[in-house]
Parts: sequence; C-alpha cells; structure tokens
Amino acid sequence: MDTVKNTLAENFGGKAESLATHQFSLDDVPDLTGKVAVVTGGSEGIGYGVTYTLLKHNIAKVYILSISEEVVKGAKEAISRELGQAAAERTQWFQCDLSDWKRTEKVAEEIKKNADRLDILVNNAGRGIMTYQLTDYGVDRHMAVNHMGHVVLTSHLLPLMKETAEKGNVVRIVNQASNAHQQAPNDTKFESLEELNQDLGPNPQYGRSKLANILYSRYFTNKVTKAGHPNIRMNSSHPGFVSTKMSKQDILEPFPLGGYAMATAMEPFKKTQFEGAKPTLYAATVTNESGQYICPPAVPESGSKLAQDDALADRLMALTRHVIMGKTRRDLADQGRPFDDLVLH
Repeated sequence: MDTVKNTLAENFGGKAESLATHQFSLDDVPDLTGKVAVVTGGSEGIGYGVTYTLLKHNIAKVYILSISEEVVKGAKEAISRELGQAAAERTQWFQCDLSDWKRTEKVAEEIKKNADRLDILVNNAGRGIMTYQLTDYGVDRHMAVNHMGHVVLTSHLLPLMKETAEKGNVVRIVNQASNAHQQAPNDTKFESLEELNQDLGPNPQYGRSKLANILYSRYFTNKVTKAGHPNIRMNSSHPGFVSTKMSKQDILEPFPLGGYAMATAMEPFKKTQFEGAKPTLYAATVTNESGQYICPPAVPESGSKLAQDDALADRLMALTRHVIMGKTRRDLADQGRPFDDLVLH
C-alpha cells in the first residue's frame, strides 16, 4: 500500500502529495543566512521554484546559469515584487548553454573568482523529451546537456566546494533526474560515443540522460564523499509530473498530436513548480545522506536496476571523461593548459 501511495504522491500534485511516507514542506527549508548557491536553469520552472525558495530562506547569493537573459529579467522582477528588491539583487546571472563545455568551464571559473564559498549546487537545467540532435561537439544533446555539461560545471566548482566543506560546512549537490530514467534501454552500457549517438527516440533518449544523473550521484558518493570528503554530498531527485515549459511546450516538438494529452489534458493533475522543487530543496538543504535518489516530497527510492549498478556508473564516468577530454583537448591546448587540468572525479 505504501508503494501505491508514494507513487501517487511522487507524480501528481495537490492532495496526492500528502499520501507520501516521507513528508517535507518548503517551510522546512532551514535558514540559509550566509550560504551561497548555484542553480542551473534557475530562472524558470522547477529551477525558479528552487531559486525563489532559497532566497525566501535568506541565502546570501544565488548564481543562476541559463540561456535566456529575458527569462532571467522576468524572474528577477517576480522575485522583486514578492520578496523585495534586496532579494532580487542577491541573484547574479551567467549566460550558459551547458552543451558548450568551454563556456561552462569559463562560467565556473568566474564564479570561483567571485565567491569565497559554495554550499549548494543544483544541476537542474536540461533538455526535455525531444527529438534526437547532436551538439556542435558531435555528441547527443540530451547527454551533452543533462549529464556531461553538469559534470564539467561540478568538476570545476569542486575546489571551491571542498574549501567550503573543509571549514566545517556541509556542501550539497543535487542532480535533477526523473522516473523517466526507467525508459533507458535495458542494454545501456555506456561504452562508446557511438552508443550515445544512436537515435533511440525521444523517451529513451531523455530517460538515458536521467539515468546518467542518478549514476553520477552514486559515482560521486563513492569516489568523493566516501573517499575523504564526507561533508560534500551528492544526491539526485525526481520532481514528479510538473507544469513547466517542458511539459506544456517542448513535448509538442516530438509529439505534435500525442503530446497534447500531456500539455493540456493532464494540466490539472500536474505539480506546480514549487511542489516539483520540494525533493530538490530537501536534497539541497536538509538531507545528510549521499548517493540517494529522492522522490517527492522527500522519499528515498532505489530507482531502476540500471540505476543501482555501480559498474555501469564507473563506465559512464570513464566515457564521460573520454568524450569531454577528447572534444575539448584542443581548446585546453590553445589556452596553454595541461590536458589533465579538467579533473572529472
């Protein structure tokens, strides 16, 4: 019975959430005075729900990484109206397309120069259920944005997070995953770029990238948290079925007719962006665990069989390093930087 209740609570909004075995309210977010956060995609959808709540709970600074300056301006105006101009001024925007790993690295370095600590990193931005596409690097865009771009960002911010943790602070990283990870092909091996660049179709393509988000959390926990940095925790989260641009507009790109049900007919049953942000905020501000997969509002789940495979996580991260280094080696060489400066833990 608990499984049924949690499934309903995890995926649907409103009263359904009260059925969950683990409860969490946005009011449970602790006071964040003095802390600093980075939120990718933090100006709209679930990311906005995260940014708004962090500011409401007195965080000192939120760095927002997103593509559209216009969307960020709208978000800051909304924050100013509801929380006051002082809260809006505690945000700083960086234009960043996570499929551009060189730009992602540059933004991370700028943040490190600007900030003297980093307590929270929310890897939220992503490509939704859309058709197959390659980036300029020649890599599947779902994997390049949803997983690899965030690995680049996290790796370059990690020295600052280590400094913060070494001063006695708990640092929390959250990867925005999804129950759609269950749609990743059962024969996923993460053995080659050729495997990544197969056109699997919109749902499996998206699902595989969400599987990678969960596996990265497990890998990081084993290689960083448990290997000498217990105050740095990484978890993944599932937001549920949320009313966002992804579920109302982007879904129509691969499914012009079939997507109508998700975009319109299911709208009354979706979570709001604030409900969808709850598991992310729980993982970003409260939990003392690492390597978990958190579903709404704060329910640890095991995920699929593939999501529990540490050997698969090892292969994913070996391939991630190989692809990123192979595609950016020339950029690093042109800058006079050693190949191994990019430490992908």
